[in-house]
Amino acid sequence: MPTLDWIGKKAVVNHHREVPYRLLHCDKAKSAGDPDAGNLLVQGDNLEALKALLPYYAGRVKCIYIDPPYNTGNEGWIYNDNVNSPEIKAWLGKTVGKEAEDLSRHDKWLCMMYPRLRLLREFLDDDGILFVSIDDIEARFLRIILDDIFHPTNFIAQLIWKSRQNKDNRNVTGVSVDHEYVLAYGAPLRGEDRKIEQYTNADGDLRGPWVSGNMVGLATADRRPNLHFDLIDPETKINYGCPAMGWRFDRKRIAQMISEGRILWPTSSSGRPRQKAFLYEIQQKYTGFSSLVGEGVYTRDGTKDIDKIFGERVFEFPKPVALIKQLLKQATPEGGLVLDSFAGSGTTAQAALELAEEDSVSRNFVLVEMNAKVIEDVARKRLESVSKSSGSGFRFCTLGEPLFDEQGSVDAAVTFPNLAAHIFFCETGSPIPKRAEGKTPFIGTFRGRAIYLLYAPDLMGIASEEAGNVLTADLLDRLPVPDEGFEGVRVVYAEGCTIPDDVLRERAVTFKQVPYQIEGP
Repeated sequence: MPTLDWIGKKAVVNHHREVPYRLLHCDKAKSAGDPDAGNLLVQGDNLEALKALLPYYAGRVKCIYIDPPYNTGNEGWIYNDNVNSPEIKAWLGKTVGKEAEDLSRHDKWLCMMYPRLRLLREFLDDDGILFVSIDDIEARFLRIILDDIFHPTNFIAQLIWKSRQNKDNRNVTGVSVDHEYVLAYGAPLRGEDRKIEQYTNADGDLRGPWVSGNMVGLATADRRPNLHFDLIDPETKINYGCPAMGWRFDRKRIAQMISEGRILWPTSSSGRPRQKAFLYEIQQKYTGFSSLVGEGVYTRDGTKDIDKIFGERVFEFPKPVALIKQLLKQATPEGGLVLDSFAGSGTTAQAALELAEEDSVSRNFVLVEMNAKVIEDVARKRLESVSKSSGSGFRFCTLGEPLFDEQGSVDAAVTFPNLAAHIFFCETGSPIPKRAEGKTPFIGTFRGRAIYLLYAPDLMGIASEEAGNVLTADLLDRLPVPDEGFEGVRVVYAEGCTIPDDVLRERAVTFKQVPYQIEGP
């Protein structure tokens, strides 16, 4: 498989592992509508935000749509498109080191994208789909790193969107580039709804509605001689001859179709016989999905979508809602969670909310945007407006402290629910099934393991049996049983343990010390 190398690659291919887990702080004043609707709008660097979200959403996302910077070199947009913002420059300097001074535009872009895509992979459901918008500047490089991260067998298609309606005469190449791409990876797309309205039954056939179907074949006589013969109407004796590419069926099958009254005979020998294709025989509800997406929808429509809400131009070149709806319908026909970590003006969320209303299928969203001005002044206000009409809502969150401080200890700001969610994810690789409030040390089960947390935030660093952050024989006897008849292993996270190892083994208990034995999944 082809590989791609660039300056700084060694520093970023495993960088996603080094990103700290941070707390998420919800801001009620900036949230809108129903706070329990299951939607999040997160402000912060998407690399750190994705790591913070991972314990809650790993493996649960049905559709990821991202519209990352195209790296055009244009720094005049509201949303800087040169991978040259102060935040990214600082991150590159810290992550890549001195090599960052030698990075080309493409090196910077690849360094920025790789760890973010690597984290995104962890969010996808087994049958989830990733869509990435891009243009010719970075498309060739993006294909290679997506193959590397998501594997070539999961490549679906390089969809093409005609984004420009009118020609651009300013391009120095003399070519008006009127299209962009959407790269798709993951499970097969659903396909387009079959147009059953075209099936009719003008002749009252007892088998029900039908359409006229082609019978001409696709093979020359030397390749498929059995499909090349004269076709004669047994009643009128009209000979329709044989098309240059033969018939679609052999003599035996056509004889059967004649006996079943499935062939439509023209009145003239110059016509071509056709077949009746019955609606009741259709096994697939959907037809193929065209690689040409967003027909009749252009960039200017995305601008109109947002202008309609604000009454003025507040964001440059947002994607059209109609385009994103088309993609979401392919990835979430039965609903599910949608993630966009380059949220910009919030088009993905608006598409999810509107689509949920249109087809009565629930689609929740998680959006991440680094630019504080864009997310607060554009995306948040836009979604507040859309949420009112849809009866939905969202929580607005910011990134807080890392779970662990520089010494590796649990940060004083970490609450029981925070740590429980993180521990469950690290122990199992899956999100915690239900928020743990701390009323019980039991936080969940996973594949024969019952997981517990003894945690007294105010007394961390001072192992105290009285505080309940130390596993004692008495505490072990009082640990709640997850289910009647549970016979699996109990994994207990605590700051200390006074029970001998042989007793723990006899009682099928594994002790793990907080914070030193909290390991990644």
